[in-house]
Amino acid sequence: MEGLVSANDVLFVLLGAIMVLAMHAGFAFLEVGTVRSKNQVNALVKIMVDFSVSTIAYFFIGYSIAYGISFYSGAEVLAAKNGYDLVKFFFLLTFAAAIPAIVSGGIAERAKFNPQIAATFLVVGFVYPFFEGIAWNGHLGVQDWLFSTFGARFRDFAGSVVVHAMGGWIALTAVVLLGARNGRYSKDGKLHAYPPSNIPFLALGAWILTVGWFGFNVMSAQSVQGISGLVAVNSLMALVGGTLAALVLGKNDPGFVHNGPLAGLVAVCAGSDIMHPLGALTTGLVAGALFVWAFTITQNRLKIDDVLGVWPLHGLCGAWGGLAAGIFGARALGGTGGGEAGVSFMSQLVGTGMGIAVALIGGFVVYGLLKLSVGIRMDTEAEFDGADLSIHKIPARSED
Repeated sequence: MEGLVSANDVLFVLLGAIMVLAMHAGFAFLEVGTVRSKNQVNALVKIMVDFSVSTIAYFFIGYSIAYGISFYSGAEVLAAKNGYDLVKFFFLLTFAAAIPAIVSGGIAERAKFNPQIAATFLVVGFVYPFFEGIAWNGHLGVQDWLFSTFGARFRDFAGSVVVHAMGGWIALTAVVLLGARNGRYSKDGKLHAYPPSNIPFLALGAWILTVGWFGFNVMSAQSVQGISGLVAVNSLMALVGGTLAALVLGKNDPGFVHNGPLAGLVAVCAGSDIMHPLGALTTGLVAGALFVWAFTITQNRLKIDDVLGVWPLHGLCGAWGGLAAGIFGARALGGTGGGEAGVSFMSQLVGTGMGIAVALIGGFVVYGLLKLSVGIRMDTEAEFDGADLSIHKIPARSED
């Protein structure tokens, strides 16, 4: 019976890993549809290469930092429990690789290709797993301290903070250090619109991400026994809330509408296992509104040229999700109260703030050192955004 259960769990986690792996196609097409036509090829290349580099960094370094597990044992040891530990690594790798995929959308169209690959290795190998180990593996005694101080540990069921907020705030550091795209702002600060190059591709990317997210959230249980329909329905309600809020506040703009469900899904990850569906709907509504408001502010007032709006979408909505778990996870608002583990708003506040701090410090260190040593910005916005793809002889459309 134990072997059967292990085999079922292996299949369950493997299917989750495959669904989240497919989400990287969503990241790619979301970026392809948003950037200018001349940079579409490079957007696809970056996501594929970033994932491959992430795999190497996480396999040899990151997973060991987060969980203290290495893969230098013999094949017989690794195959124990039907290889469950290996598919768990695969599943968590797809989460880790989402960090550079998020960053890619923010820095598009003016970042050097090779330094970004180096940044991917450093972020996935060192920065991300440092906080991952704190939040999901009890490193440094932080979770024990939160439990003794506030009565509950920091909860992040599927990564609102660990994955999305981390990715969004790291992206913010890279975007700030890079500066805006050439011509994006005039000398008097006026914004020049760079409209999405392909709305159908943008929509396709959003749909792929939305569907894959049910693997991202539901399969975070990491066992068949832990699966919960509540997580699935809460994910559904949050994406609906995010969509409707973005529709209304974004005044039917297709870019906002297709990012709305993603905002809701980012926010519900942390508390999807403990919220009431109405709490998840509210979480999504707030997230959709937050994304539209923050994207508009960053582009128009703060002059932060975050191409896909990854800081509002992942950074801010992810942070909101961490807090929302402490609000709508409480019994007073229809949540489960966190069960035996409990849930505390203060623990959520501290844990979320810590995730943001690690992301900001790590991001500024990684991208700051690369900027000082080899440079991270192209001298001119050339074809293919800095990737040397001339071997393919693909002509670029002029965007002048």
